[in-house]
Amino acid sequence: MSIAFSSCLAILMVLAAIGMPIAMAMILSAISYVLFAGQDLSLPAEQMVQGLYDNFILLAVPLFIVAANIMNAGTISDRLLKFCVALVGRFRGGLGLVNVVANVIFAGMSGSAVADAAGLGKVIIEMMRKDGRYPAAYAAAITAAASTIGPIIPPSIPMVMYSLISGTSIGALFMGGVVPGLFMGVMLMGMNWYAAKKRGFGLDEPVPITELPKLTVNAFPALLMPAILLYGIYGGVTTPTEAAAVAAFYALLLAVVFYRALSWRGFYEIMRGSVMSSASVGLVIGGALIFNYIVASENIPTKMAVFIDALHVGPLAFMLVVNALVLLLGCLLDASTIILVIVPLFIPACHALGIDLVYFGVVIVVNCMIGLITPPYGIVLFVLNGITGIPLKDMIREIWVFVAVLVVALLVLILVPELTLGLPCMMGYKG
Repeated sequence: MSIAFSSCLAILMVLAAIGMPIAMAMILSAISYVLFAGQDLSLPAEQMVQGLYDNFILLAVPLFIVAANIMNAGTISDRLLKFCVALVGRFRGGLGLVNVVANVIFAGMSGSAVADAAGLGKVIIEMMRKDGRYPAAYAAAITAAASTIGPIIPPSIPMVMYSLISGTSIGALFMGGVVPGLFMGVMLMGMNWYAAKKRGFGLDEPVPITELPKLTVNAFPALLMPAILLYGIYGGVTTPTEAAAVAAFYALLLAVVFYRALSWRGFYEIMRGSVMSSASVGLVIGGALIFNYIVASENIPTKMAVFIDALHVGPLAFMLVVNALVLLLGCLLDASTIILVIVPLFIPACHALGIDLVYFGVVIVVNCMIGLITPPYGIVLFVLNGITGIPLKDMIREIWVFVAVLVVALLVLILVPELTLGLPCMMGYKG
């Protein structure tokens, strides 16, 4: 490893640690590499522009962001929440179950944990806190934990990023995320049931079963979005980018025509917010494209493959070590940074060890999502703190048990690849 590359990594870590936006930290550290290596200063800009223009798939990211923001607006989220309350709210710890189920459903629409936490968080937390039925910190903790399912069940912005750096099929990644996402939901629901029983959370007033058909009809059009998305990609009807455009248009159609829940002012605010979010993600991806050039210049993939081969480790040991490292990094770094900068270093080793890249990608995305709720970084905890005012230290006290449950789920996914690869293989994925 050259002095230029070591300096680049050190500067990146220091800038990220002091709170600089990660995109800026990546770009500045990349510029420092170019200076130390004595290369042309125009190289970072050239790599960024070429990478962004040459990757048609990146258009899917802003389109998924638009679709998520539309689904979070108006009465769409309210209708889905009422459906979830009627479905599982009658059981012990019912609103905790509603929280998880609602996040599983919204996962099929947003592709972002932060969007799920911000969109559903305030409403469901207020419902749980009402009349002291649940401690505020517990309500926030289970909301944060459930929001991690968002980028696992398709669509998924982190999986689009992983596809960019690995060349893996987005359709296969999306299919590979369905069962792990549902499995995470079941694990969290089990933990909520145990907590409700142990801590004496009361039963919530059940919605009459006679109202369930009406609430299902109201929610059904929104529930169709994930099915339309996956059919478009795996049915060969659309490319992933075209599927994202269809998802955005379908969400707009629902909000304007079916639910009549979107005004012109609301539409303007949605587009304004989507542009800002897309620009932020685009900067991160641009920084990662420069890092890809740096990694290639340093011949890191070949060096990593040789190093792994010299260790004589098997695929399982490699997966356990890499995921332990990513869990630690997740406490300090943003998920996008890990996926776009750190993960590419391990792709050659996956090839050498015969590890399926869809399996590896889904497991890594699950791992990175756990990092979103792990102190001290835990961006989802900061989001919920900002929108609810619940003290961060109280949320941290409650979140650890959910982190432990999700780590157990991650370990199961590592040990049982069939949970990830079963559905893609059924749909024709060859590995």
